[in-house]
Amino acid sequence: MTSHDRQFLRLSAVARGFVLVALVAPVLWSRDSPALVALAAVGAVWVLGTLAQARSGWPVMTTSTLEAATIGSICGFSIHTSLAVLGALAVPPFVAALRLGWRGMLLALSAELVAVVAIPVAAFGALTGDQAFGAFTWCMTGLGMGLIAGFVHATLEQENDPLAPYHYAQALIRELIDLSGGLSSGLEPVALGGVILSAVRDDLPAESTVLYVPRGDSLTPLITKSASDTDALGGAAEELAVEAWALSRPLVDGGVFAFPLVSEAGTIAVVAGVLSDRVDLKLIALEQKIAALSDRLAASAVHLDTALLFASFRDAATAEERRRLAREMHDGVAQDIASLGYLVDALAARAGSPEQAARIAVLRERITAVVAEVRRSVLTLRTTVGTSESLGTAIGAIARNLTEVSHVPIHVTLDERTTRLRPEVEAELFRIAQEAMTNAVRHAHATRIDVHCQVHAPAATITVTDDGLGLQQARSDSHGLEIMHERALLIGAHLTITDREAGGAAVTVRIPEQSGDPSSVGSDNDAIVGA
Repeated sequence: MTSHDRQFLRLSAVARGFVLVALVAPVLWSRDSPALVALAAVGAVWVLGTLAQARSGWPVMTTSTLEAATIGSICGFSIHTSLAVLGALAVPPFVAALRLGWRGMLLALSAELVAVVAIPVAAFGALTGDQAFGAFTWCMTGLGMGLIAGFVHATLEQENDPLAPYHYAQALIRELIDLSGGLSSGLEPVALGGVILSAVRDDLPAESTVLYVPRGDSLTPLITKSASDTDALGGAAEELAVEAWALSRPLVDGGVFAFPLVSEAGTIAVVAGVLSDRVDLKLIALEQKIAALSDRLAASAVHLDTALLFASFRDAATAEERRRLAREMHDGVAQDIASLGYLVDALAARAGSPEQAARIAVLRERITAVVAEVRRSVLTLRTTVGTSESLGTAIGAIARNLTEVSHVPIHVTLDERTTRLRPEVEAELFRIAQEAMTNAVRHAHATRIDVHCQVHAPAATITVTDDGLGLQQARSDSHGLEIMHERALLIGAHLTITDREAGGAAVTVRIPEQSGDPSSVGSDNDAIVGA
């Protein structure tokens, strides 16, 4: 008997016992002897039904239908002497629905309804109005209880299916694929954010504008646009944006403005900006223009929210797949290779000649190196930005781990502000930096690696330099640079890889403050570091 069968058995026994006690109490009080005899028969049937249910080898459909027909027959024979027994009609549909679902409930209800009507009509003639009404009322009560039990049955059976979440995910992904053809605006958050800021700048004489999106309990700048190279936003725009987000309404403070983009899901983003100092605030009716602009951007807010949700889904799925691969490598390949090392040790103890011992020693060193390489790969797959305090903190952690494994010193310098980048941007920058450090350790034979991480959201620059072999001819089986290209393109970053005059190579990934369409961004070198 499964755990769910035991749960069904307990619920059925409790329902039978509760109803029996509820029916017996008033019968004893009124001293209704015929009804007491009938209830004794009902109790005996329910005891047998519980025993039959406990015997998992008995046919469930047969026992449930037989129990319902028997209870209906008992009620049919006693209906002319007492209506107090009719309450037992509510139990069989409930029990059958727990065990078989709604199909079993309908079968049990039909069996007891036929019995409770046919037997008194055949034995005593037509039913009186009170008798018919009582039988109908309790049968409908059984129908209602059966519907509830059917829902419980379906829920428990669904939880028992380990593939149910995957089937549900398949249906949702297929629906998303079907819907993607109708997404005329695409699913790139930065591109959609650029469209929103362009609309704002078309209506308002803003010197600088920024679009913030929520990240936990704070706001993260998605994209900025400025009419000049200087940063005209300052801290006032960010503070006003946070306040507008908290209050969910537009705010104006002198030449600084902020207003939320709201959809049915709530506040999606906040637009903030600074007006040109040549604008006369009294003449432009700023608050009215912001209100009209906010209404007109409602559709764009839905587009942006969809893109952000898709990015979150993609990142979550990618992170889980990386963890799964890391587990498979650690528990499978790494363990198998390590076990080979024990066999080699056994062979070394029985070497037939010094030459054979030397070859076995070389083989043992190679196995040790391969195991170390697999462990580095597992570390690479499992390490993410995750809940780290910042991107720089996550890069520092992976640098320490690589230093411990490879014994190559990696020095990390950080220049970060408190405002963070979007999670998907941090994740791609982290992977690019990780790949650059790993390449320097694995292929460039570097003896020192320096990492500089500067994050002034939404801009960021990460530079990884080493003193190794520098740029090498790309191998046919090397995909490191291609993957770094793809990651940079995903977030609209510039990737450059160059030789250093002092020796070694430098990898720089930069996200400009005024980031635009990612498709226009690329890399400036096609060689791979030390590969």
